[in-house]
Amino acid sequence: MNKINTLFAQRGDRKLLSLYFCAGCPTLDGTADVILTMQRRGIDFIEVGIPFSDPLADGPVIQTAATRALKNGISLQLILDQLKAVKDQVSVPLILMGYLNPILHYGIERFCQAAAEAGVSGLIIPDLPFDDYLSTVRPAADRYDLRVIMLITPETSDERIRFIDQHTDGFIYMVSSAAITGAQRSFDDQKQAYFRRIDQMQLRNPRMIGFGISNAQTLKAAQDHAAGAIIGSKFVTLLDEAEGNCDLALDRLFDALAH
Repeated sequence: MNKINTLFAQRGDRKLLSLYFCAGCPTLDGTADVILTMQRRGIDFIEVGIPFSDPLADGPVIQTAATRALKNGISLQLILDQLKAVKDQVSVPLILMGYLNPILHYGIERFCQAAAEAGVSGLIIPDLPFDDYLSTVRPAADRYDLRVIMLITPETSDERIRFIDQHTDGFIYMVSSAAITGAQRSFDDQKQAYFRRIDQMQLRNPRMIGFGISNAQTLKAAQDHAAGAIIGSKFVTLLDEAEGNCDLALDRLFDALAH
């Protein structure tokens, strides 16, 4: 069974925590260390960002990280090589998150095969049109037992959400707002209502909430209305401040999430 499906099937009532980091930032060769340190410290699954020069959904923190990673010399092929080198040491699910353009240049079939060979369990492609997912990406992903995770926002209609739920497997990524990524101090009443609305839909797939989670308040809101939380910008900032020392960044993150 795919590691993502296994994780959610076996979690029971436990709330999951996933972290995102940008491969190649702050150091070109730090990818493996970050992944193995996260795994050792109990992170449930890991999103590995593929840097892109025009990250439309990302706020300034992740944009800056992507720019730095590209300047460091990271590439999609190098990321896949780095993951493959440690695949036998990684037991948690890895999800590659990146925009469609680099994947198209690599070739969808070739990319899915290489990702699977590198130990990847899932893909998040924020700008992937759903029709293209159904016709082209999902058939290739299915051939290599990869889960393609789709995003929903407060603007996504109930009809669309149910359609996504019907045609995906793994989990649904609930974006906390229709805005770009970035840490928030709290989720307002409108976002809380959105969380409750989706919770009440009783979807087939489990849900994870991301974008804006940076403290105890936002973490609890995500955990109360989903299977768990995904943290990106806050951790990327802490990893950069720690100059790539993942243990130190995690210490600071866990402290922030406790307050």
